[in-house]
Amino acid sequence: MTDFRLPLGSIVESFVDYITDTFGFLFGFIRAVFDGAYESVEFLLGEPPFWAIMLVLGVLAFGIRGWKFALGTLIGLAVILGVDQWQNAMDTLALVLVASVLAIVISVPLGVLAAKSTLASNIIRPVLDFMQTMPAFVYLIPALILFRVGVVPGIVATIIFAMAPGVRLTELGIRSVDKEVVEAGQAFGASPWRILRQIQLPLATPTIMAGVNQVIMLSLSMVVISGMVGAGGLGAQVVASLNRIDIALGFEAGLSVVILAIFLDRITASLGDTKSIGFFGNIRRALRGRKKTDAVPAAASAAAPTEPARV
Repeated sequence: MTDFRLPLGSIVESFVDYITDTFGFLFGFIRAVFDGAYESVEFLLGEPPFWAIMLVLGVLAFGIRGWKFALGTLIGLAVILGVDQWQNAMDTLALVLVASVLAIVISVPLGVLAAKSTLASNIIRPVLDFMQTMPAFVYLIPALILFRVGVVPGIVATIIFAMAPGVRLTELGIRSVDKEVVEAGQAFGASPWRILRQIQLPLATPTIMAGVNQVIMLSLSMVVISGMVGAGGLGAQVVASLNRIDIALGFEAGLSVVILAIFLDRITASLGDTKSIGFFGNIRRALRGRKKTDAVPAAASAAAPTEPARV
């Protein structure tokens, strides 16, 4: 064995030190923005009384999936309240919502770009592979250096870890749109932006929503790791139970995470399901049927032969 060793770690450490010294003001601004967004959402979820939040989430569950899911939601939230994890659950929900929204805002445009450009797809795909295979704990090291201990490193690590499915499924959904439909839009003179907005994105919505669902689920899976860097919430409770070997606290915090995961999974899955049985799903199908009904006379009149003008 020789003493030769690739100094990859030293190179990365020097790079992180350089960007920390050079762009410290930028990371301070990002930290302030993320922290402000988290505190705003946490205020909306944590300050109202528990029954108000339960009522809002129950109505949302009823409107999207019907009364059975609404009843299950209320029972699950009552369990969280009963094990005294309500405030921690709201903190975790705020972190997941902020991180998921930011990850979706980044991933969907990247997926559209990858679907439109083969070169961009070839560049983005290896980066996504690297992001998905790299252990999530590794993201915390530069995040802690750049953003210091708190909720922001957890949000940043969650975004990096969770955004890959959003990019991949957005690209898959747009590429899976029937080429004949796209060619028909081009034949009628539609611009690329209009084809994307009115043809490709609507037809790819179920696949994109599946990506959104996966982003939210991966964000929720990061709450324990985020709790290790001071993010608080249920993740901090799980870490505390691990440090103290507290089985009761670990089970209560873990069960609360499971209840939130089931709620968010069913909600996001229903948003992309055209057969949703909730109140909002019925309204959506009624509006879609009305559009189709209104389109029939217009299409018939456009297709009807015109009589020659009489002299």
